[in-house]
Amino acid sequence: MSKRLITTSLQYILFLGIGLVFAWLSLRELDHEKWTQLKASFRDAKLWLIVPVSLLLLFSHYLRGLRWKLLVDPMGYNVKALNTFLTVLIGYLVNLGVPRLGEFIRCTALSRYEKVEVEKLVGTVIVERLFDAVCLLIVFGLTIGLQPELYENITVAFEKTTTSSPVFEKNNQSWIIILILLAGIGWLVWKNKKRSELGQQLIGIGKRILNGLLSVKKINYPQRFLGLTLAIWILYLSAGYMGFMAFDTTKNYGMTEALTILSVGSVGMIVSPGGIGVYAYLVLHTMQLYGLDYTSALAFGWILWLVQTAVILFGGVISFGVLPLINSNKKNNQ
Repeated sequence: MSKRLITTSLQYILFLGIGLVFAWLSLRELDHEKWTQLKASFRDAKLWLIVPVSLLLLFSHYLRGLRWKLLVDPMGYNVKALNTFLTVLIGYLVNLGVPRLGEFIRCTALSRYEKVEVEKLVGTVIVERLFDAVCLLIVFGLTIGLQPELYENITVAFEKTTTSSPVFEKNNQSWIIILILLAGIGWLVWKNKKRSELGQQLIGIGKRILNGLLSVKKINYPQRFLGLTLAIWILYLSAGYMGFMAFDTTKNYGMTEALTILSVGSVGMIVSPGGIGVYAYLVLHTMQLYGLDYTSALAFGWILWLVQTAVILFGGVISFGVLPLINSNKKNNQ
């Protein structure tokens, strides 16, 4: 077994472990009465809203593919929008298993069918992520700006959690699990840095990545790029807002609360593979800050996560099958 495979496997286990810890934290208060209430919440939910929410999310991924095309084409290519869309879905699917690996896989997949160097595509993905990071900061800023009391409420809630949760009790073994997970992540980071002393071989790769990064300056339609970026985040926000309508207990919440869900949910998706455990945990406690009861907040958080995950699972699997079919003529002509 190669060192890379071992490291990747350990990375997956560690991040999955974090997700499972947070999943347990979100579910640990469930007793028989609350479990009955939770089942009632799912039973009474307007589950037909899963369809429009899924379509909103799917369309956001399509726009992400269009935006990626705007970064790739200025380097002298004319890639298919459908190819960028399908490879984006494939990347997200892989990210469900191993965080961040999906970004490389989607570059590899697009390179296979569009004959663009992988290193150049990696550079464009880095540009994408930089823009998304800026957008997330803006979303955080708007969230706190529109709700200045929210920061204080979060601080108070965190203090209560750390003092009352059994996870943080001195004699609780969960402390040991969390510390082991954090130590393992630290070891992986240190190990990867140590292995990066390859020097000369990375110079050529670095130049090609830089070429991809500089593609942002060559965008033929910068307004379209910014417009697509804005539209993507508006669709994310709209999906969360529409999710409120699925439950009677959340239907009166508005765009401000949806903005908060978008903020914390984005963090949850980063922390563990596909946001498993962490996403629902953060949404649960965020909605409780708005006065929502435990079971309703739990149901809302988990159903939002399940819908997003289902879109990626089905979309990614279908893309794996469709991508070779729509590019079969290219392979035959080579």
